Amino acid sequence: MDIKSGLMGLAFALIWSSAFTSARIIVQVAPPLSISALRFLIAGLIAVGIAYLLGQRAKFNRKQWLGIIIFGICQNAIYLGLNFMAMTKIEASAASIIASSLPLVVGFILLTVFKEKLTLLGSIGLIIGFSGVIIIMGSRLSNGISLIGIGQCIIGVLALSVATLSVRSASTGGNLFMVVGLQMLIGSVSLAIPALLLENWDVNWNKTALLAFAYTIIVPGIIATYIWFLLVERIGATKAATFHFLNPFFGVAIAAVLLGEKLSYFDMLGVVVIMAGILAVQKSKMKY
Repeated sequence: MDIKSGLMGLAFALIWSSAFTSARIIVQVAPPLSISALRFLIAGLIAVGIAYLLGQRAKFNRKQWLGIIIFGICQNAIYLGLNFMAMTKIEASAASIIASSLPLVVGFILLTVFKEKLTLLGSIGLIIGFSGVIIIMGSRLSNGISLIGIGQCIIGVLALSVATLSVRSASTGGNLFMVVGLQMLIGSVSLAIPALLLENWDVNWNKTALLAFAYTIIVPGIIATYIWFLLVERIGATKAATFHFLNPFFGVAIAAVLLGEKLSYFDMLGVVVIMAGILAVQKSKMKY
């Protein structure tokens, strides 16, 4: 892996992890589903607009359209929608820790459902990684963390795992910004329906929340997604996913610095264990 790819992966992991803190700020002043639908609408229109300026068009085959739709519903509507709902009940660090277990969940599904073989290192990595999650969640459960919030995060990770497995072999056809924009618009439409049925538009904007909302739209929403697609095309999905091992550390660190969320010794131990597990699983799947 070259230096440029390494810097791209580092930037993606840092931005992806920061999204939990900005989301936590936003849901303190706005209904989670409604604000998520608005976020994806704005981000999607911006991305599609950029795509048209670059000469990209929505010309995809049936498999590509299916991948875009599945990813838009599973990642934006279910995963991120549920995460926004969860963060009205739990801290950003807890949500980021559960979300960072994505490579472990994907590895477990590949092993149990698709019967893909794991090396000894990969099997040990799964056990270690999930042990880290148990260490942290066990500690937080004893301190009264919301079970509903945890459940929403877990369902969200499962949905994102399905999306990852469904589109892992799909090509973007070179229209990266168009793909990014369309899957966000699909997520917006999917979230708008439950938002209209379940929520009232009651928003109490302040300067911090507005900055967090703008940041979430532009940086994690558009820039991070674009970096991810570029990174996958550059080094492949398996090597790119290795950078997820940084997410537990970045997620809890950013939440601690910006939101003042307290970290226990169990949190710090669990984060190290999860990082080791994710790295082991990803390394086991690499072919040199």
